[in-house]
Amino acid sequence: MLIPSIDVMGGKIVQLVQGERKALESDDFDYWIKRFSQYPLVQLIDLDAAMGKGDNGNLVAMICRRLPCQIGGGIRTIARGQELLDLGARKVILGSSLIKAGAIDVEFAEQCASSLSAERLTFAIDSRNGKVSIKGWKEATSIDPLAMVRLLDPFCGAFLYTHIDTEGTMTGFPLEVAERLRKATARQMIVAGGIRSMDEVTRLDAMNVDAVVGMAIYTDAIKA
Repeated sequence: MLIPSIDVMGGKIVQLVQGERKALESDDFDYWIKRFSQYPLVQLIDLDAAMGKGDNGNLVAMICRRLPCQIGGGIRTIARGQELLDLGARKVILGSSLIKAGAIDVEFAEQCASSLSAERLTFAIDSRNGKVSIKGWKEATSIDPLAMVRLLDPFCGAFLYTHIDTEGTMTGFPLEVAERLRKATARQMIVAGGIRSMDEVTRLDAMNVDAVVGMAIYTDAIKA
């Protein structure tokens, strides 16, 4: 399954390269909402909230009302997760909040699953140079992505793995990484980072791995 992504920053839709350099931006929300309305799931990320630089709450709420979204970015409490679900989010994405003092916070994951329902939780694993990065990809950890999948498997409905090394570059997602992740869990596995063609999406789909696509859609390399 192809999952289009909408990343918002500073009141606009943006695409960043490796979470740092802005490559594209648009304020034509109606165009992209209409274009993505055919999809069963759209990924919506508030980058400002993820980086701790304010938020785009009104935009997130507006898009959530019009598209079936899984929403992420700065969700640090159960209360915030519930607020987004109450707005109409299909799922909420938790990432940095699952790491505490450099370790995987299994207790918090369990609390989230109990309060919000595991099936409505997508746990984000963002990886740079083979290790998990947090806080808007600004802080490195020593945590192995596969260890995070295995420990948190009972407490979510899906995992979202982003390969920061290729994010926004349209150089292709490393399929061998997708294969290892797929073998580590029976949960829905979603990957992102550099996906550049429908052929790649099809190959991931054959592995039972879903693909979040941003840059390739916004540049029309993929006609989504």
